[in-house]
Amino acid sequence: MSTHAKRERLLLADLLEAAGPDAPTLCEGWRTQDLAAHVVVRERRPDAAAGTLVPLLKDRLDRVQAEFAAKPYEELVQLLRSGPPRLSPFTIKQVDEGANIVEFYVHAEDVRRAQPDWTARPLDPVFADALWSRLEKSARLLGRKAPVGLVLRRPDGQTVVAHRGVPVVTVSGEPGELIMFLFGRQDAAKVALDGEPDAVAKLHTTKQLGL
Repeated sequence: MSTHAKRERLLLADLLEAAGPDAPTLCEGWRTQDLAAHVVVRERRPDAAAGTLVPLLKDRLDRVQAEFAAKPYEELVQLLRSGPPRLSPFTIKQVDEGANIVEFYVHAEDVRRAQPDWTARPLDPVFADALWSRLEKSARLLGRKAPVGLVLRRPDGQTVVAHRGVPVVTVSGEPGELIMFLFGRQDAAKVALDGEPDAVAKLHTTKQLGL
């Protein structure tokens, strides 16, 4: 049976292929060529991908990212579509799901929602629950720099505290939309914000959400 991460991988590859190498994305400063290079480097060059978390490796990451971004676009898309290298830990289903379900979902939406005529993609309940499960595990890490208290609420009433503080803003929406918001895509996320007006404005415009 196909996993959520595998399905999102193939969807992302399809979207990148259809968009071509010079389409806009929601990632500031990145076209689709850059985004494709990013996901391939993350999966195939862990020595460089660590630069997203370790400042001392940032220059190495930038260099390797530029090298991959110079590759033919069709090659990058095929590398993504074909999956991780044989000895990669991402070949283990549990690792793939844990590390990639949100990664591929967000980047697929980065491509889709950068288009002016995009429409919301309905998610099946099982996939929505899987995204919520990942959100519960990572909310405090992703929300740690929020300038106000931050509570995430899905339509069935379940909540998770992403950041403790006052005043509190509650962000309500489907799990996929909450993930987009928490990953810094506030303008493209279909959510409702409830709280003091100044706190809502501050949260909506902060550039520090996400990793």
